[in-house]
Amino acid sequence: MKHLFYLNKFFWKYRILLAIGTVFIIIANLFALYPAEFVRKAFDAVILSMNTGNTSSTSKILVKYGSLIVLFAVLKGVFMYCMRQTIIVISRKIEYDLKNEIYQQYQALSISFYKKNKTGDLMNRISEDVSRVRMYLGPALMYAINIFILFFLVISKMLTISTTLTFYVLFPLPILAISVYFVSNTMNKRSEKVQAQLSDITAVAQETFSGIKIIKSFSNEYNALEVFMNSCKSYTKRQLELVKIEALFFPLIISMIGVSSVLTVYIGGIESFKGNISTGNIAEFIIYVNMLAWPVASIGWITSLVQRAAASQERINDFLLLTSDVENKITKHTPISGDIIFNDVNLRYTDTNIQAIKNLSFTLKEGETLGIFGKTGSGKSTIANLVCRLYDTTTGSVSFGNTNIKNLNLNSLRRAIGYIPQDGYLFSGTIRENIAFSSDTIDNHKTIESAKKADILDEINDFKDGMDTIIGERGVQLSGGQRQRLAIARTFYKNPKLYIFDDCLSAIDATKEQRILNQLRLESKDRSSIIISHRISTLKEADKIIVLDNGKIIETGSHNELLNDKGFYYKIYQIQANKES
Repeated sequence: MKHLFYLNKFFWKYRILLAIGTVFIIIANLFALYPAEFVRKAFDAVILSMNTGNTSSTSKILVKYGSLIVLFAVLKGVFMYCMRQTIIVISRKIEYDLKNEIYQQYQALSISFYKKNKTGDLMNRISEDVSRVRMYLGPALMYAINIFILFFLVISKMLTISTTLTFYVLFPLPILAISVYFVSNTMNKRSEKVQAQLSDITAVAQETFSGIKIIKSFSNEYNALEVFMNSCKSYTKRQLELVKIEALFFPLIISMIGVSSVLTVYIGGIESFKGNISTGNIAEFIIYVNMLAWPVASIGWITSLVQRAAASQERINDFLLLTSDVENKITKHTPISGDIIFNDVNLRYTDTNIQAIKNLSFTLKEGETLGIFGKTGSGKSTIANLVCRLYDTTTGSVSFGNTNIKNLNLNSLRRAIGYIPQDGYLFSGTIRENIAFSSDTIDNHKTIESAKKADILDEINDFKDGMDTIIGERGVQLSGGQRQRLAIARTFYKNPKLYIFDDCLSAIDATKEQRILNQLRLESKDRSSIIISHRISTLKEADKIIVLDNGKIIETGSHNELLNDKGFYYKIYQIQANKES
C-alpha cells in the first residue's frame, strides 16, 4: 500500500465529494439493513396469528411489511446511484489529474531519460497503469467503504439479537482474512510481472509500426510477427499465473458463506428451541448472512484491484518521483543575449559513458555565424544540445554573455533558440499547423512567408489541399527534402534570436540550399547562428568555422584561412570538390 500513499493528496483535494459519497453509502446501507427486520417481524407476526387462530390479519401484515421492504429497496437504489455518482466521479477526476501530472513530468524530464526508456513503456504507464489505479480509486474504494460500514451495521445488529449465534456465523471470516493475507503478496508480485510484460508488448508494437517501412523493405514481416507473438505468449503466461491465484478466492469465499448459512440454521434452531431467539430471528440472520455474502465475496476482488493498482502505481512513481538531469532553477524570465562562450567544456553521457566533448573552448560573438564541421560522431550535434541545454556539461561552462547558462530561465533560453535537428521531426497534422508549431495561434500570412523563405511554398501550393494537407505521422507523406524544408520553415516562423541548423540541409539540392542559406543570412543579420554540416559548401560563408575530431577542436578559422592551413579541412574540401565536379 505504500506506493498508493502518493494518491492521498488527491483524496484531500476531493475530500468534500468523498465525504458526501460516504454519507450516501451509510444511508444506502441503513435502507438495506431494515428489510431483514421487517421480514423477522412479519415472520413472527404470521406465526403468532396462526398460533392464536387469528388469520384474518395475516394479509394486512404481509402487505404492510412487503410494502415497506419494496419502499426501502427503492430508497436504497436511489442512494446507491448517488453513491456511484460521487465516488466513481472522484476516481475519474483523479484519473484526469494523474494523467496530466504524468504528462507534465514526461515533458519536464531530460533527453537522457528518453534514451533509457522505450516509448511503448512510457505510453503504457500513462494509459494502462493509470486505468488500473483508477479501479482502486473508484470501485475498490467504494466497495471497501461499503464493506466496512455494512459490516459495522450488520454485526452490531446481529450482536443485539444473539451473541452466540453471531459468533458462530462470523467464525469462518478470520480464516478468509488469513487466506487473503497470504495470497495478496503473491498477487502483487505476479501483477507487477503482468504490467511489465504489457509494457513490452506496447513497446514492440510501437517500434514495429514506427519502422514499418524498413520491415516491409526487408520483407521481414514474419520475424516481426514472431517477436510480437512471443511477447504476447509471455504476457498470456504471466496473466494466467495471476488468474490462478485470483481464482482461489471465490470458491473459498462461497464455501465460507455456505458454512455460515448452515451454522445459522443449525445454531439458530438450537437457540430458538431454548427460547433465546424467535423463529423470525433465524430468517433475519439468514438475510444478514446473505447481505454479507457479496461484500465478503468481493474482498478477493477488491484485494486484486488494490494489488494491481499498487503494482501500477509503483511503476508510475518510478517516473513521477524522478528529478530531471537538467533543472530549471530560475523561475523569472531572463533575457538571452551576448556572446556564446564555451569554457573548457567536457561532456560524458551517463547512459553510455562515452565522452562526447573534451576540453572544448570557443566564443561565438553576438551577430556572427559559426560553422561546425567534422566527421560523424565528432561531437557536432552535442554542441547544439549544450547550447539548447538539452544536456548539462560534466565540467566546464557554457555562457551567454557573462551569465552561465544554468542561471538562465530554461523556458526563456529555449524560446530564444530556433533549433532544427538532423531528423527535423514533424507532427501528424496539417502543413499549416506544423509551420506555426511555436505559436498558440496561427498567423496565415506569416505561415506563407515562412514557407517562402524555406523555398517550399510552390510545392505546398501544388498539393491538392495546400497548407491544409495532412502530412501524416513524422511527415510520412513528404519527401526527405520537403520534411527538412518544412522544419526550416517552422524555425523561420518562430523568428528566434539564435538559429541552429544541425545538418538539416543534407537532403536538399545545392541550389535550394544556397537560397535557404541566403535567406538565413538575411534573417540573422543582427543575430547569432550556428550551422552544423558535413558539407563544406554549406559552411563556407560562416564568419568562423571550428573543425572537430573525437570531441576536440583540431582547426579553427574562416573558410579561406582553413584552406590555406592545408589541414584536415582542406583535405576533405578537395575530396568533396572532386565529387561535385
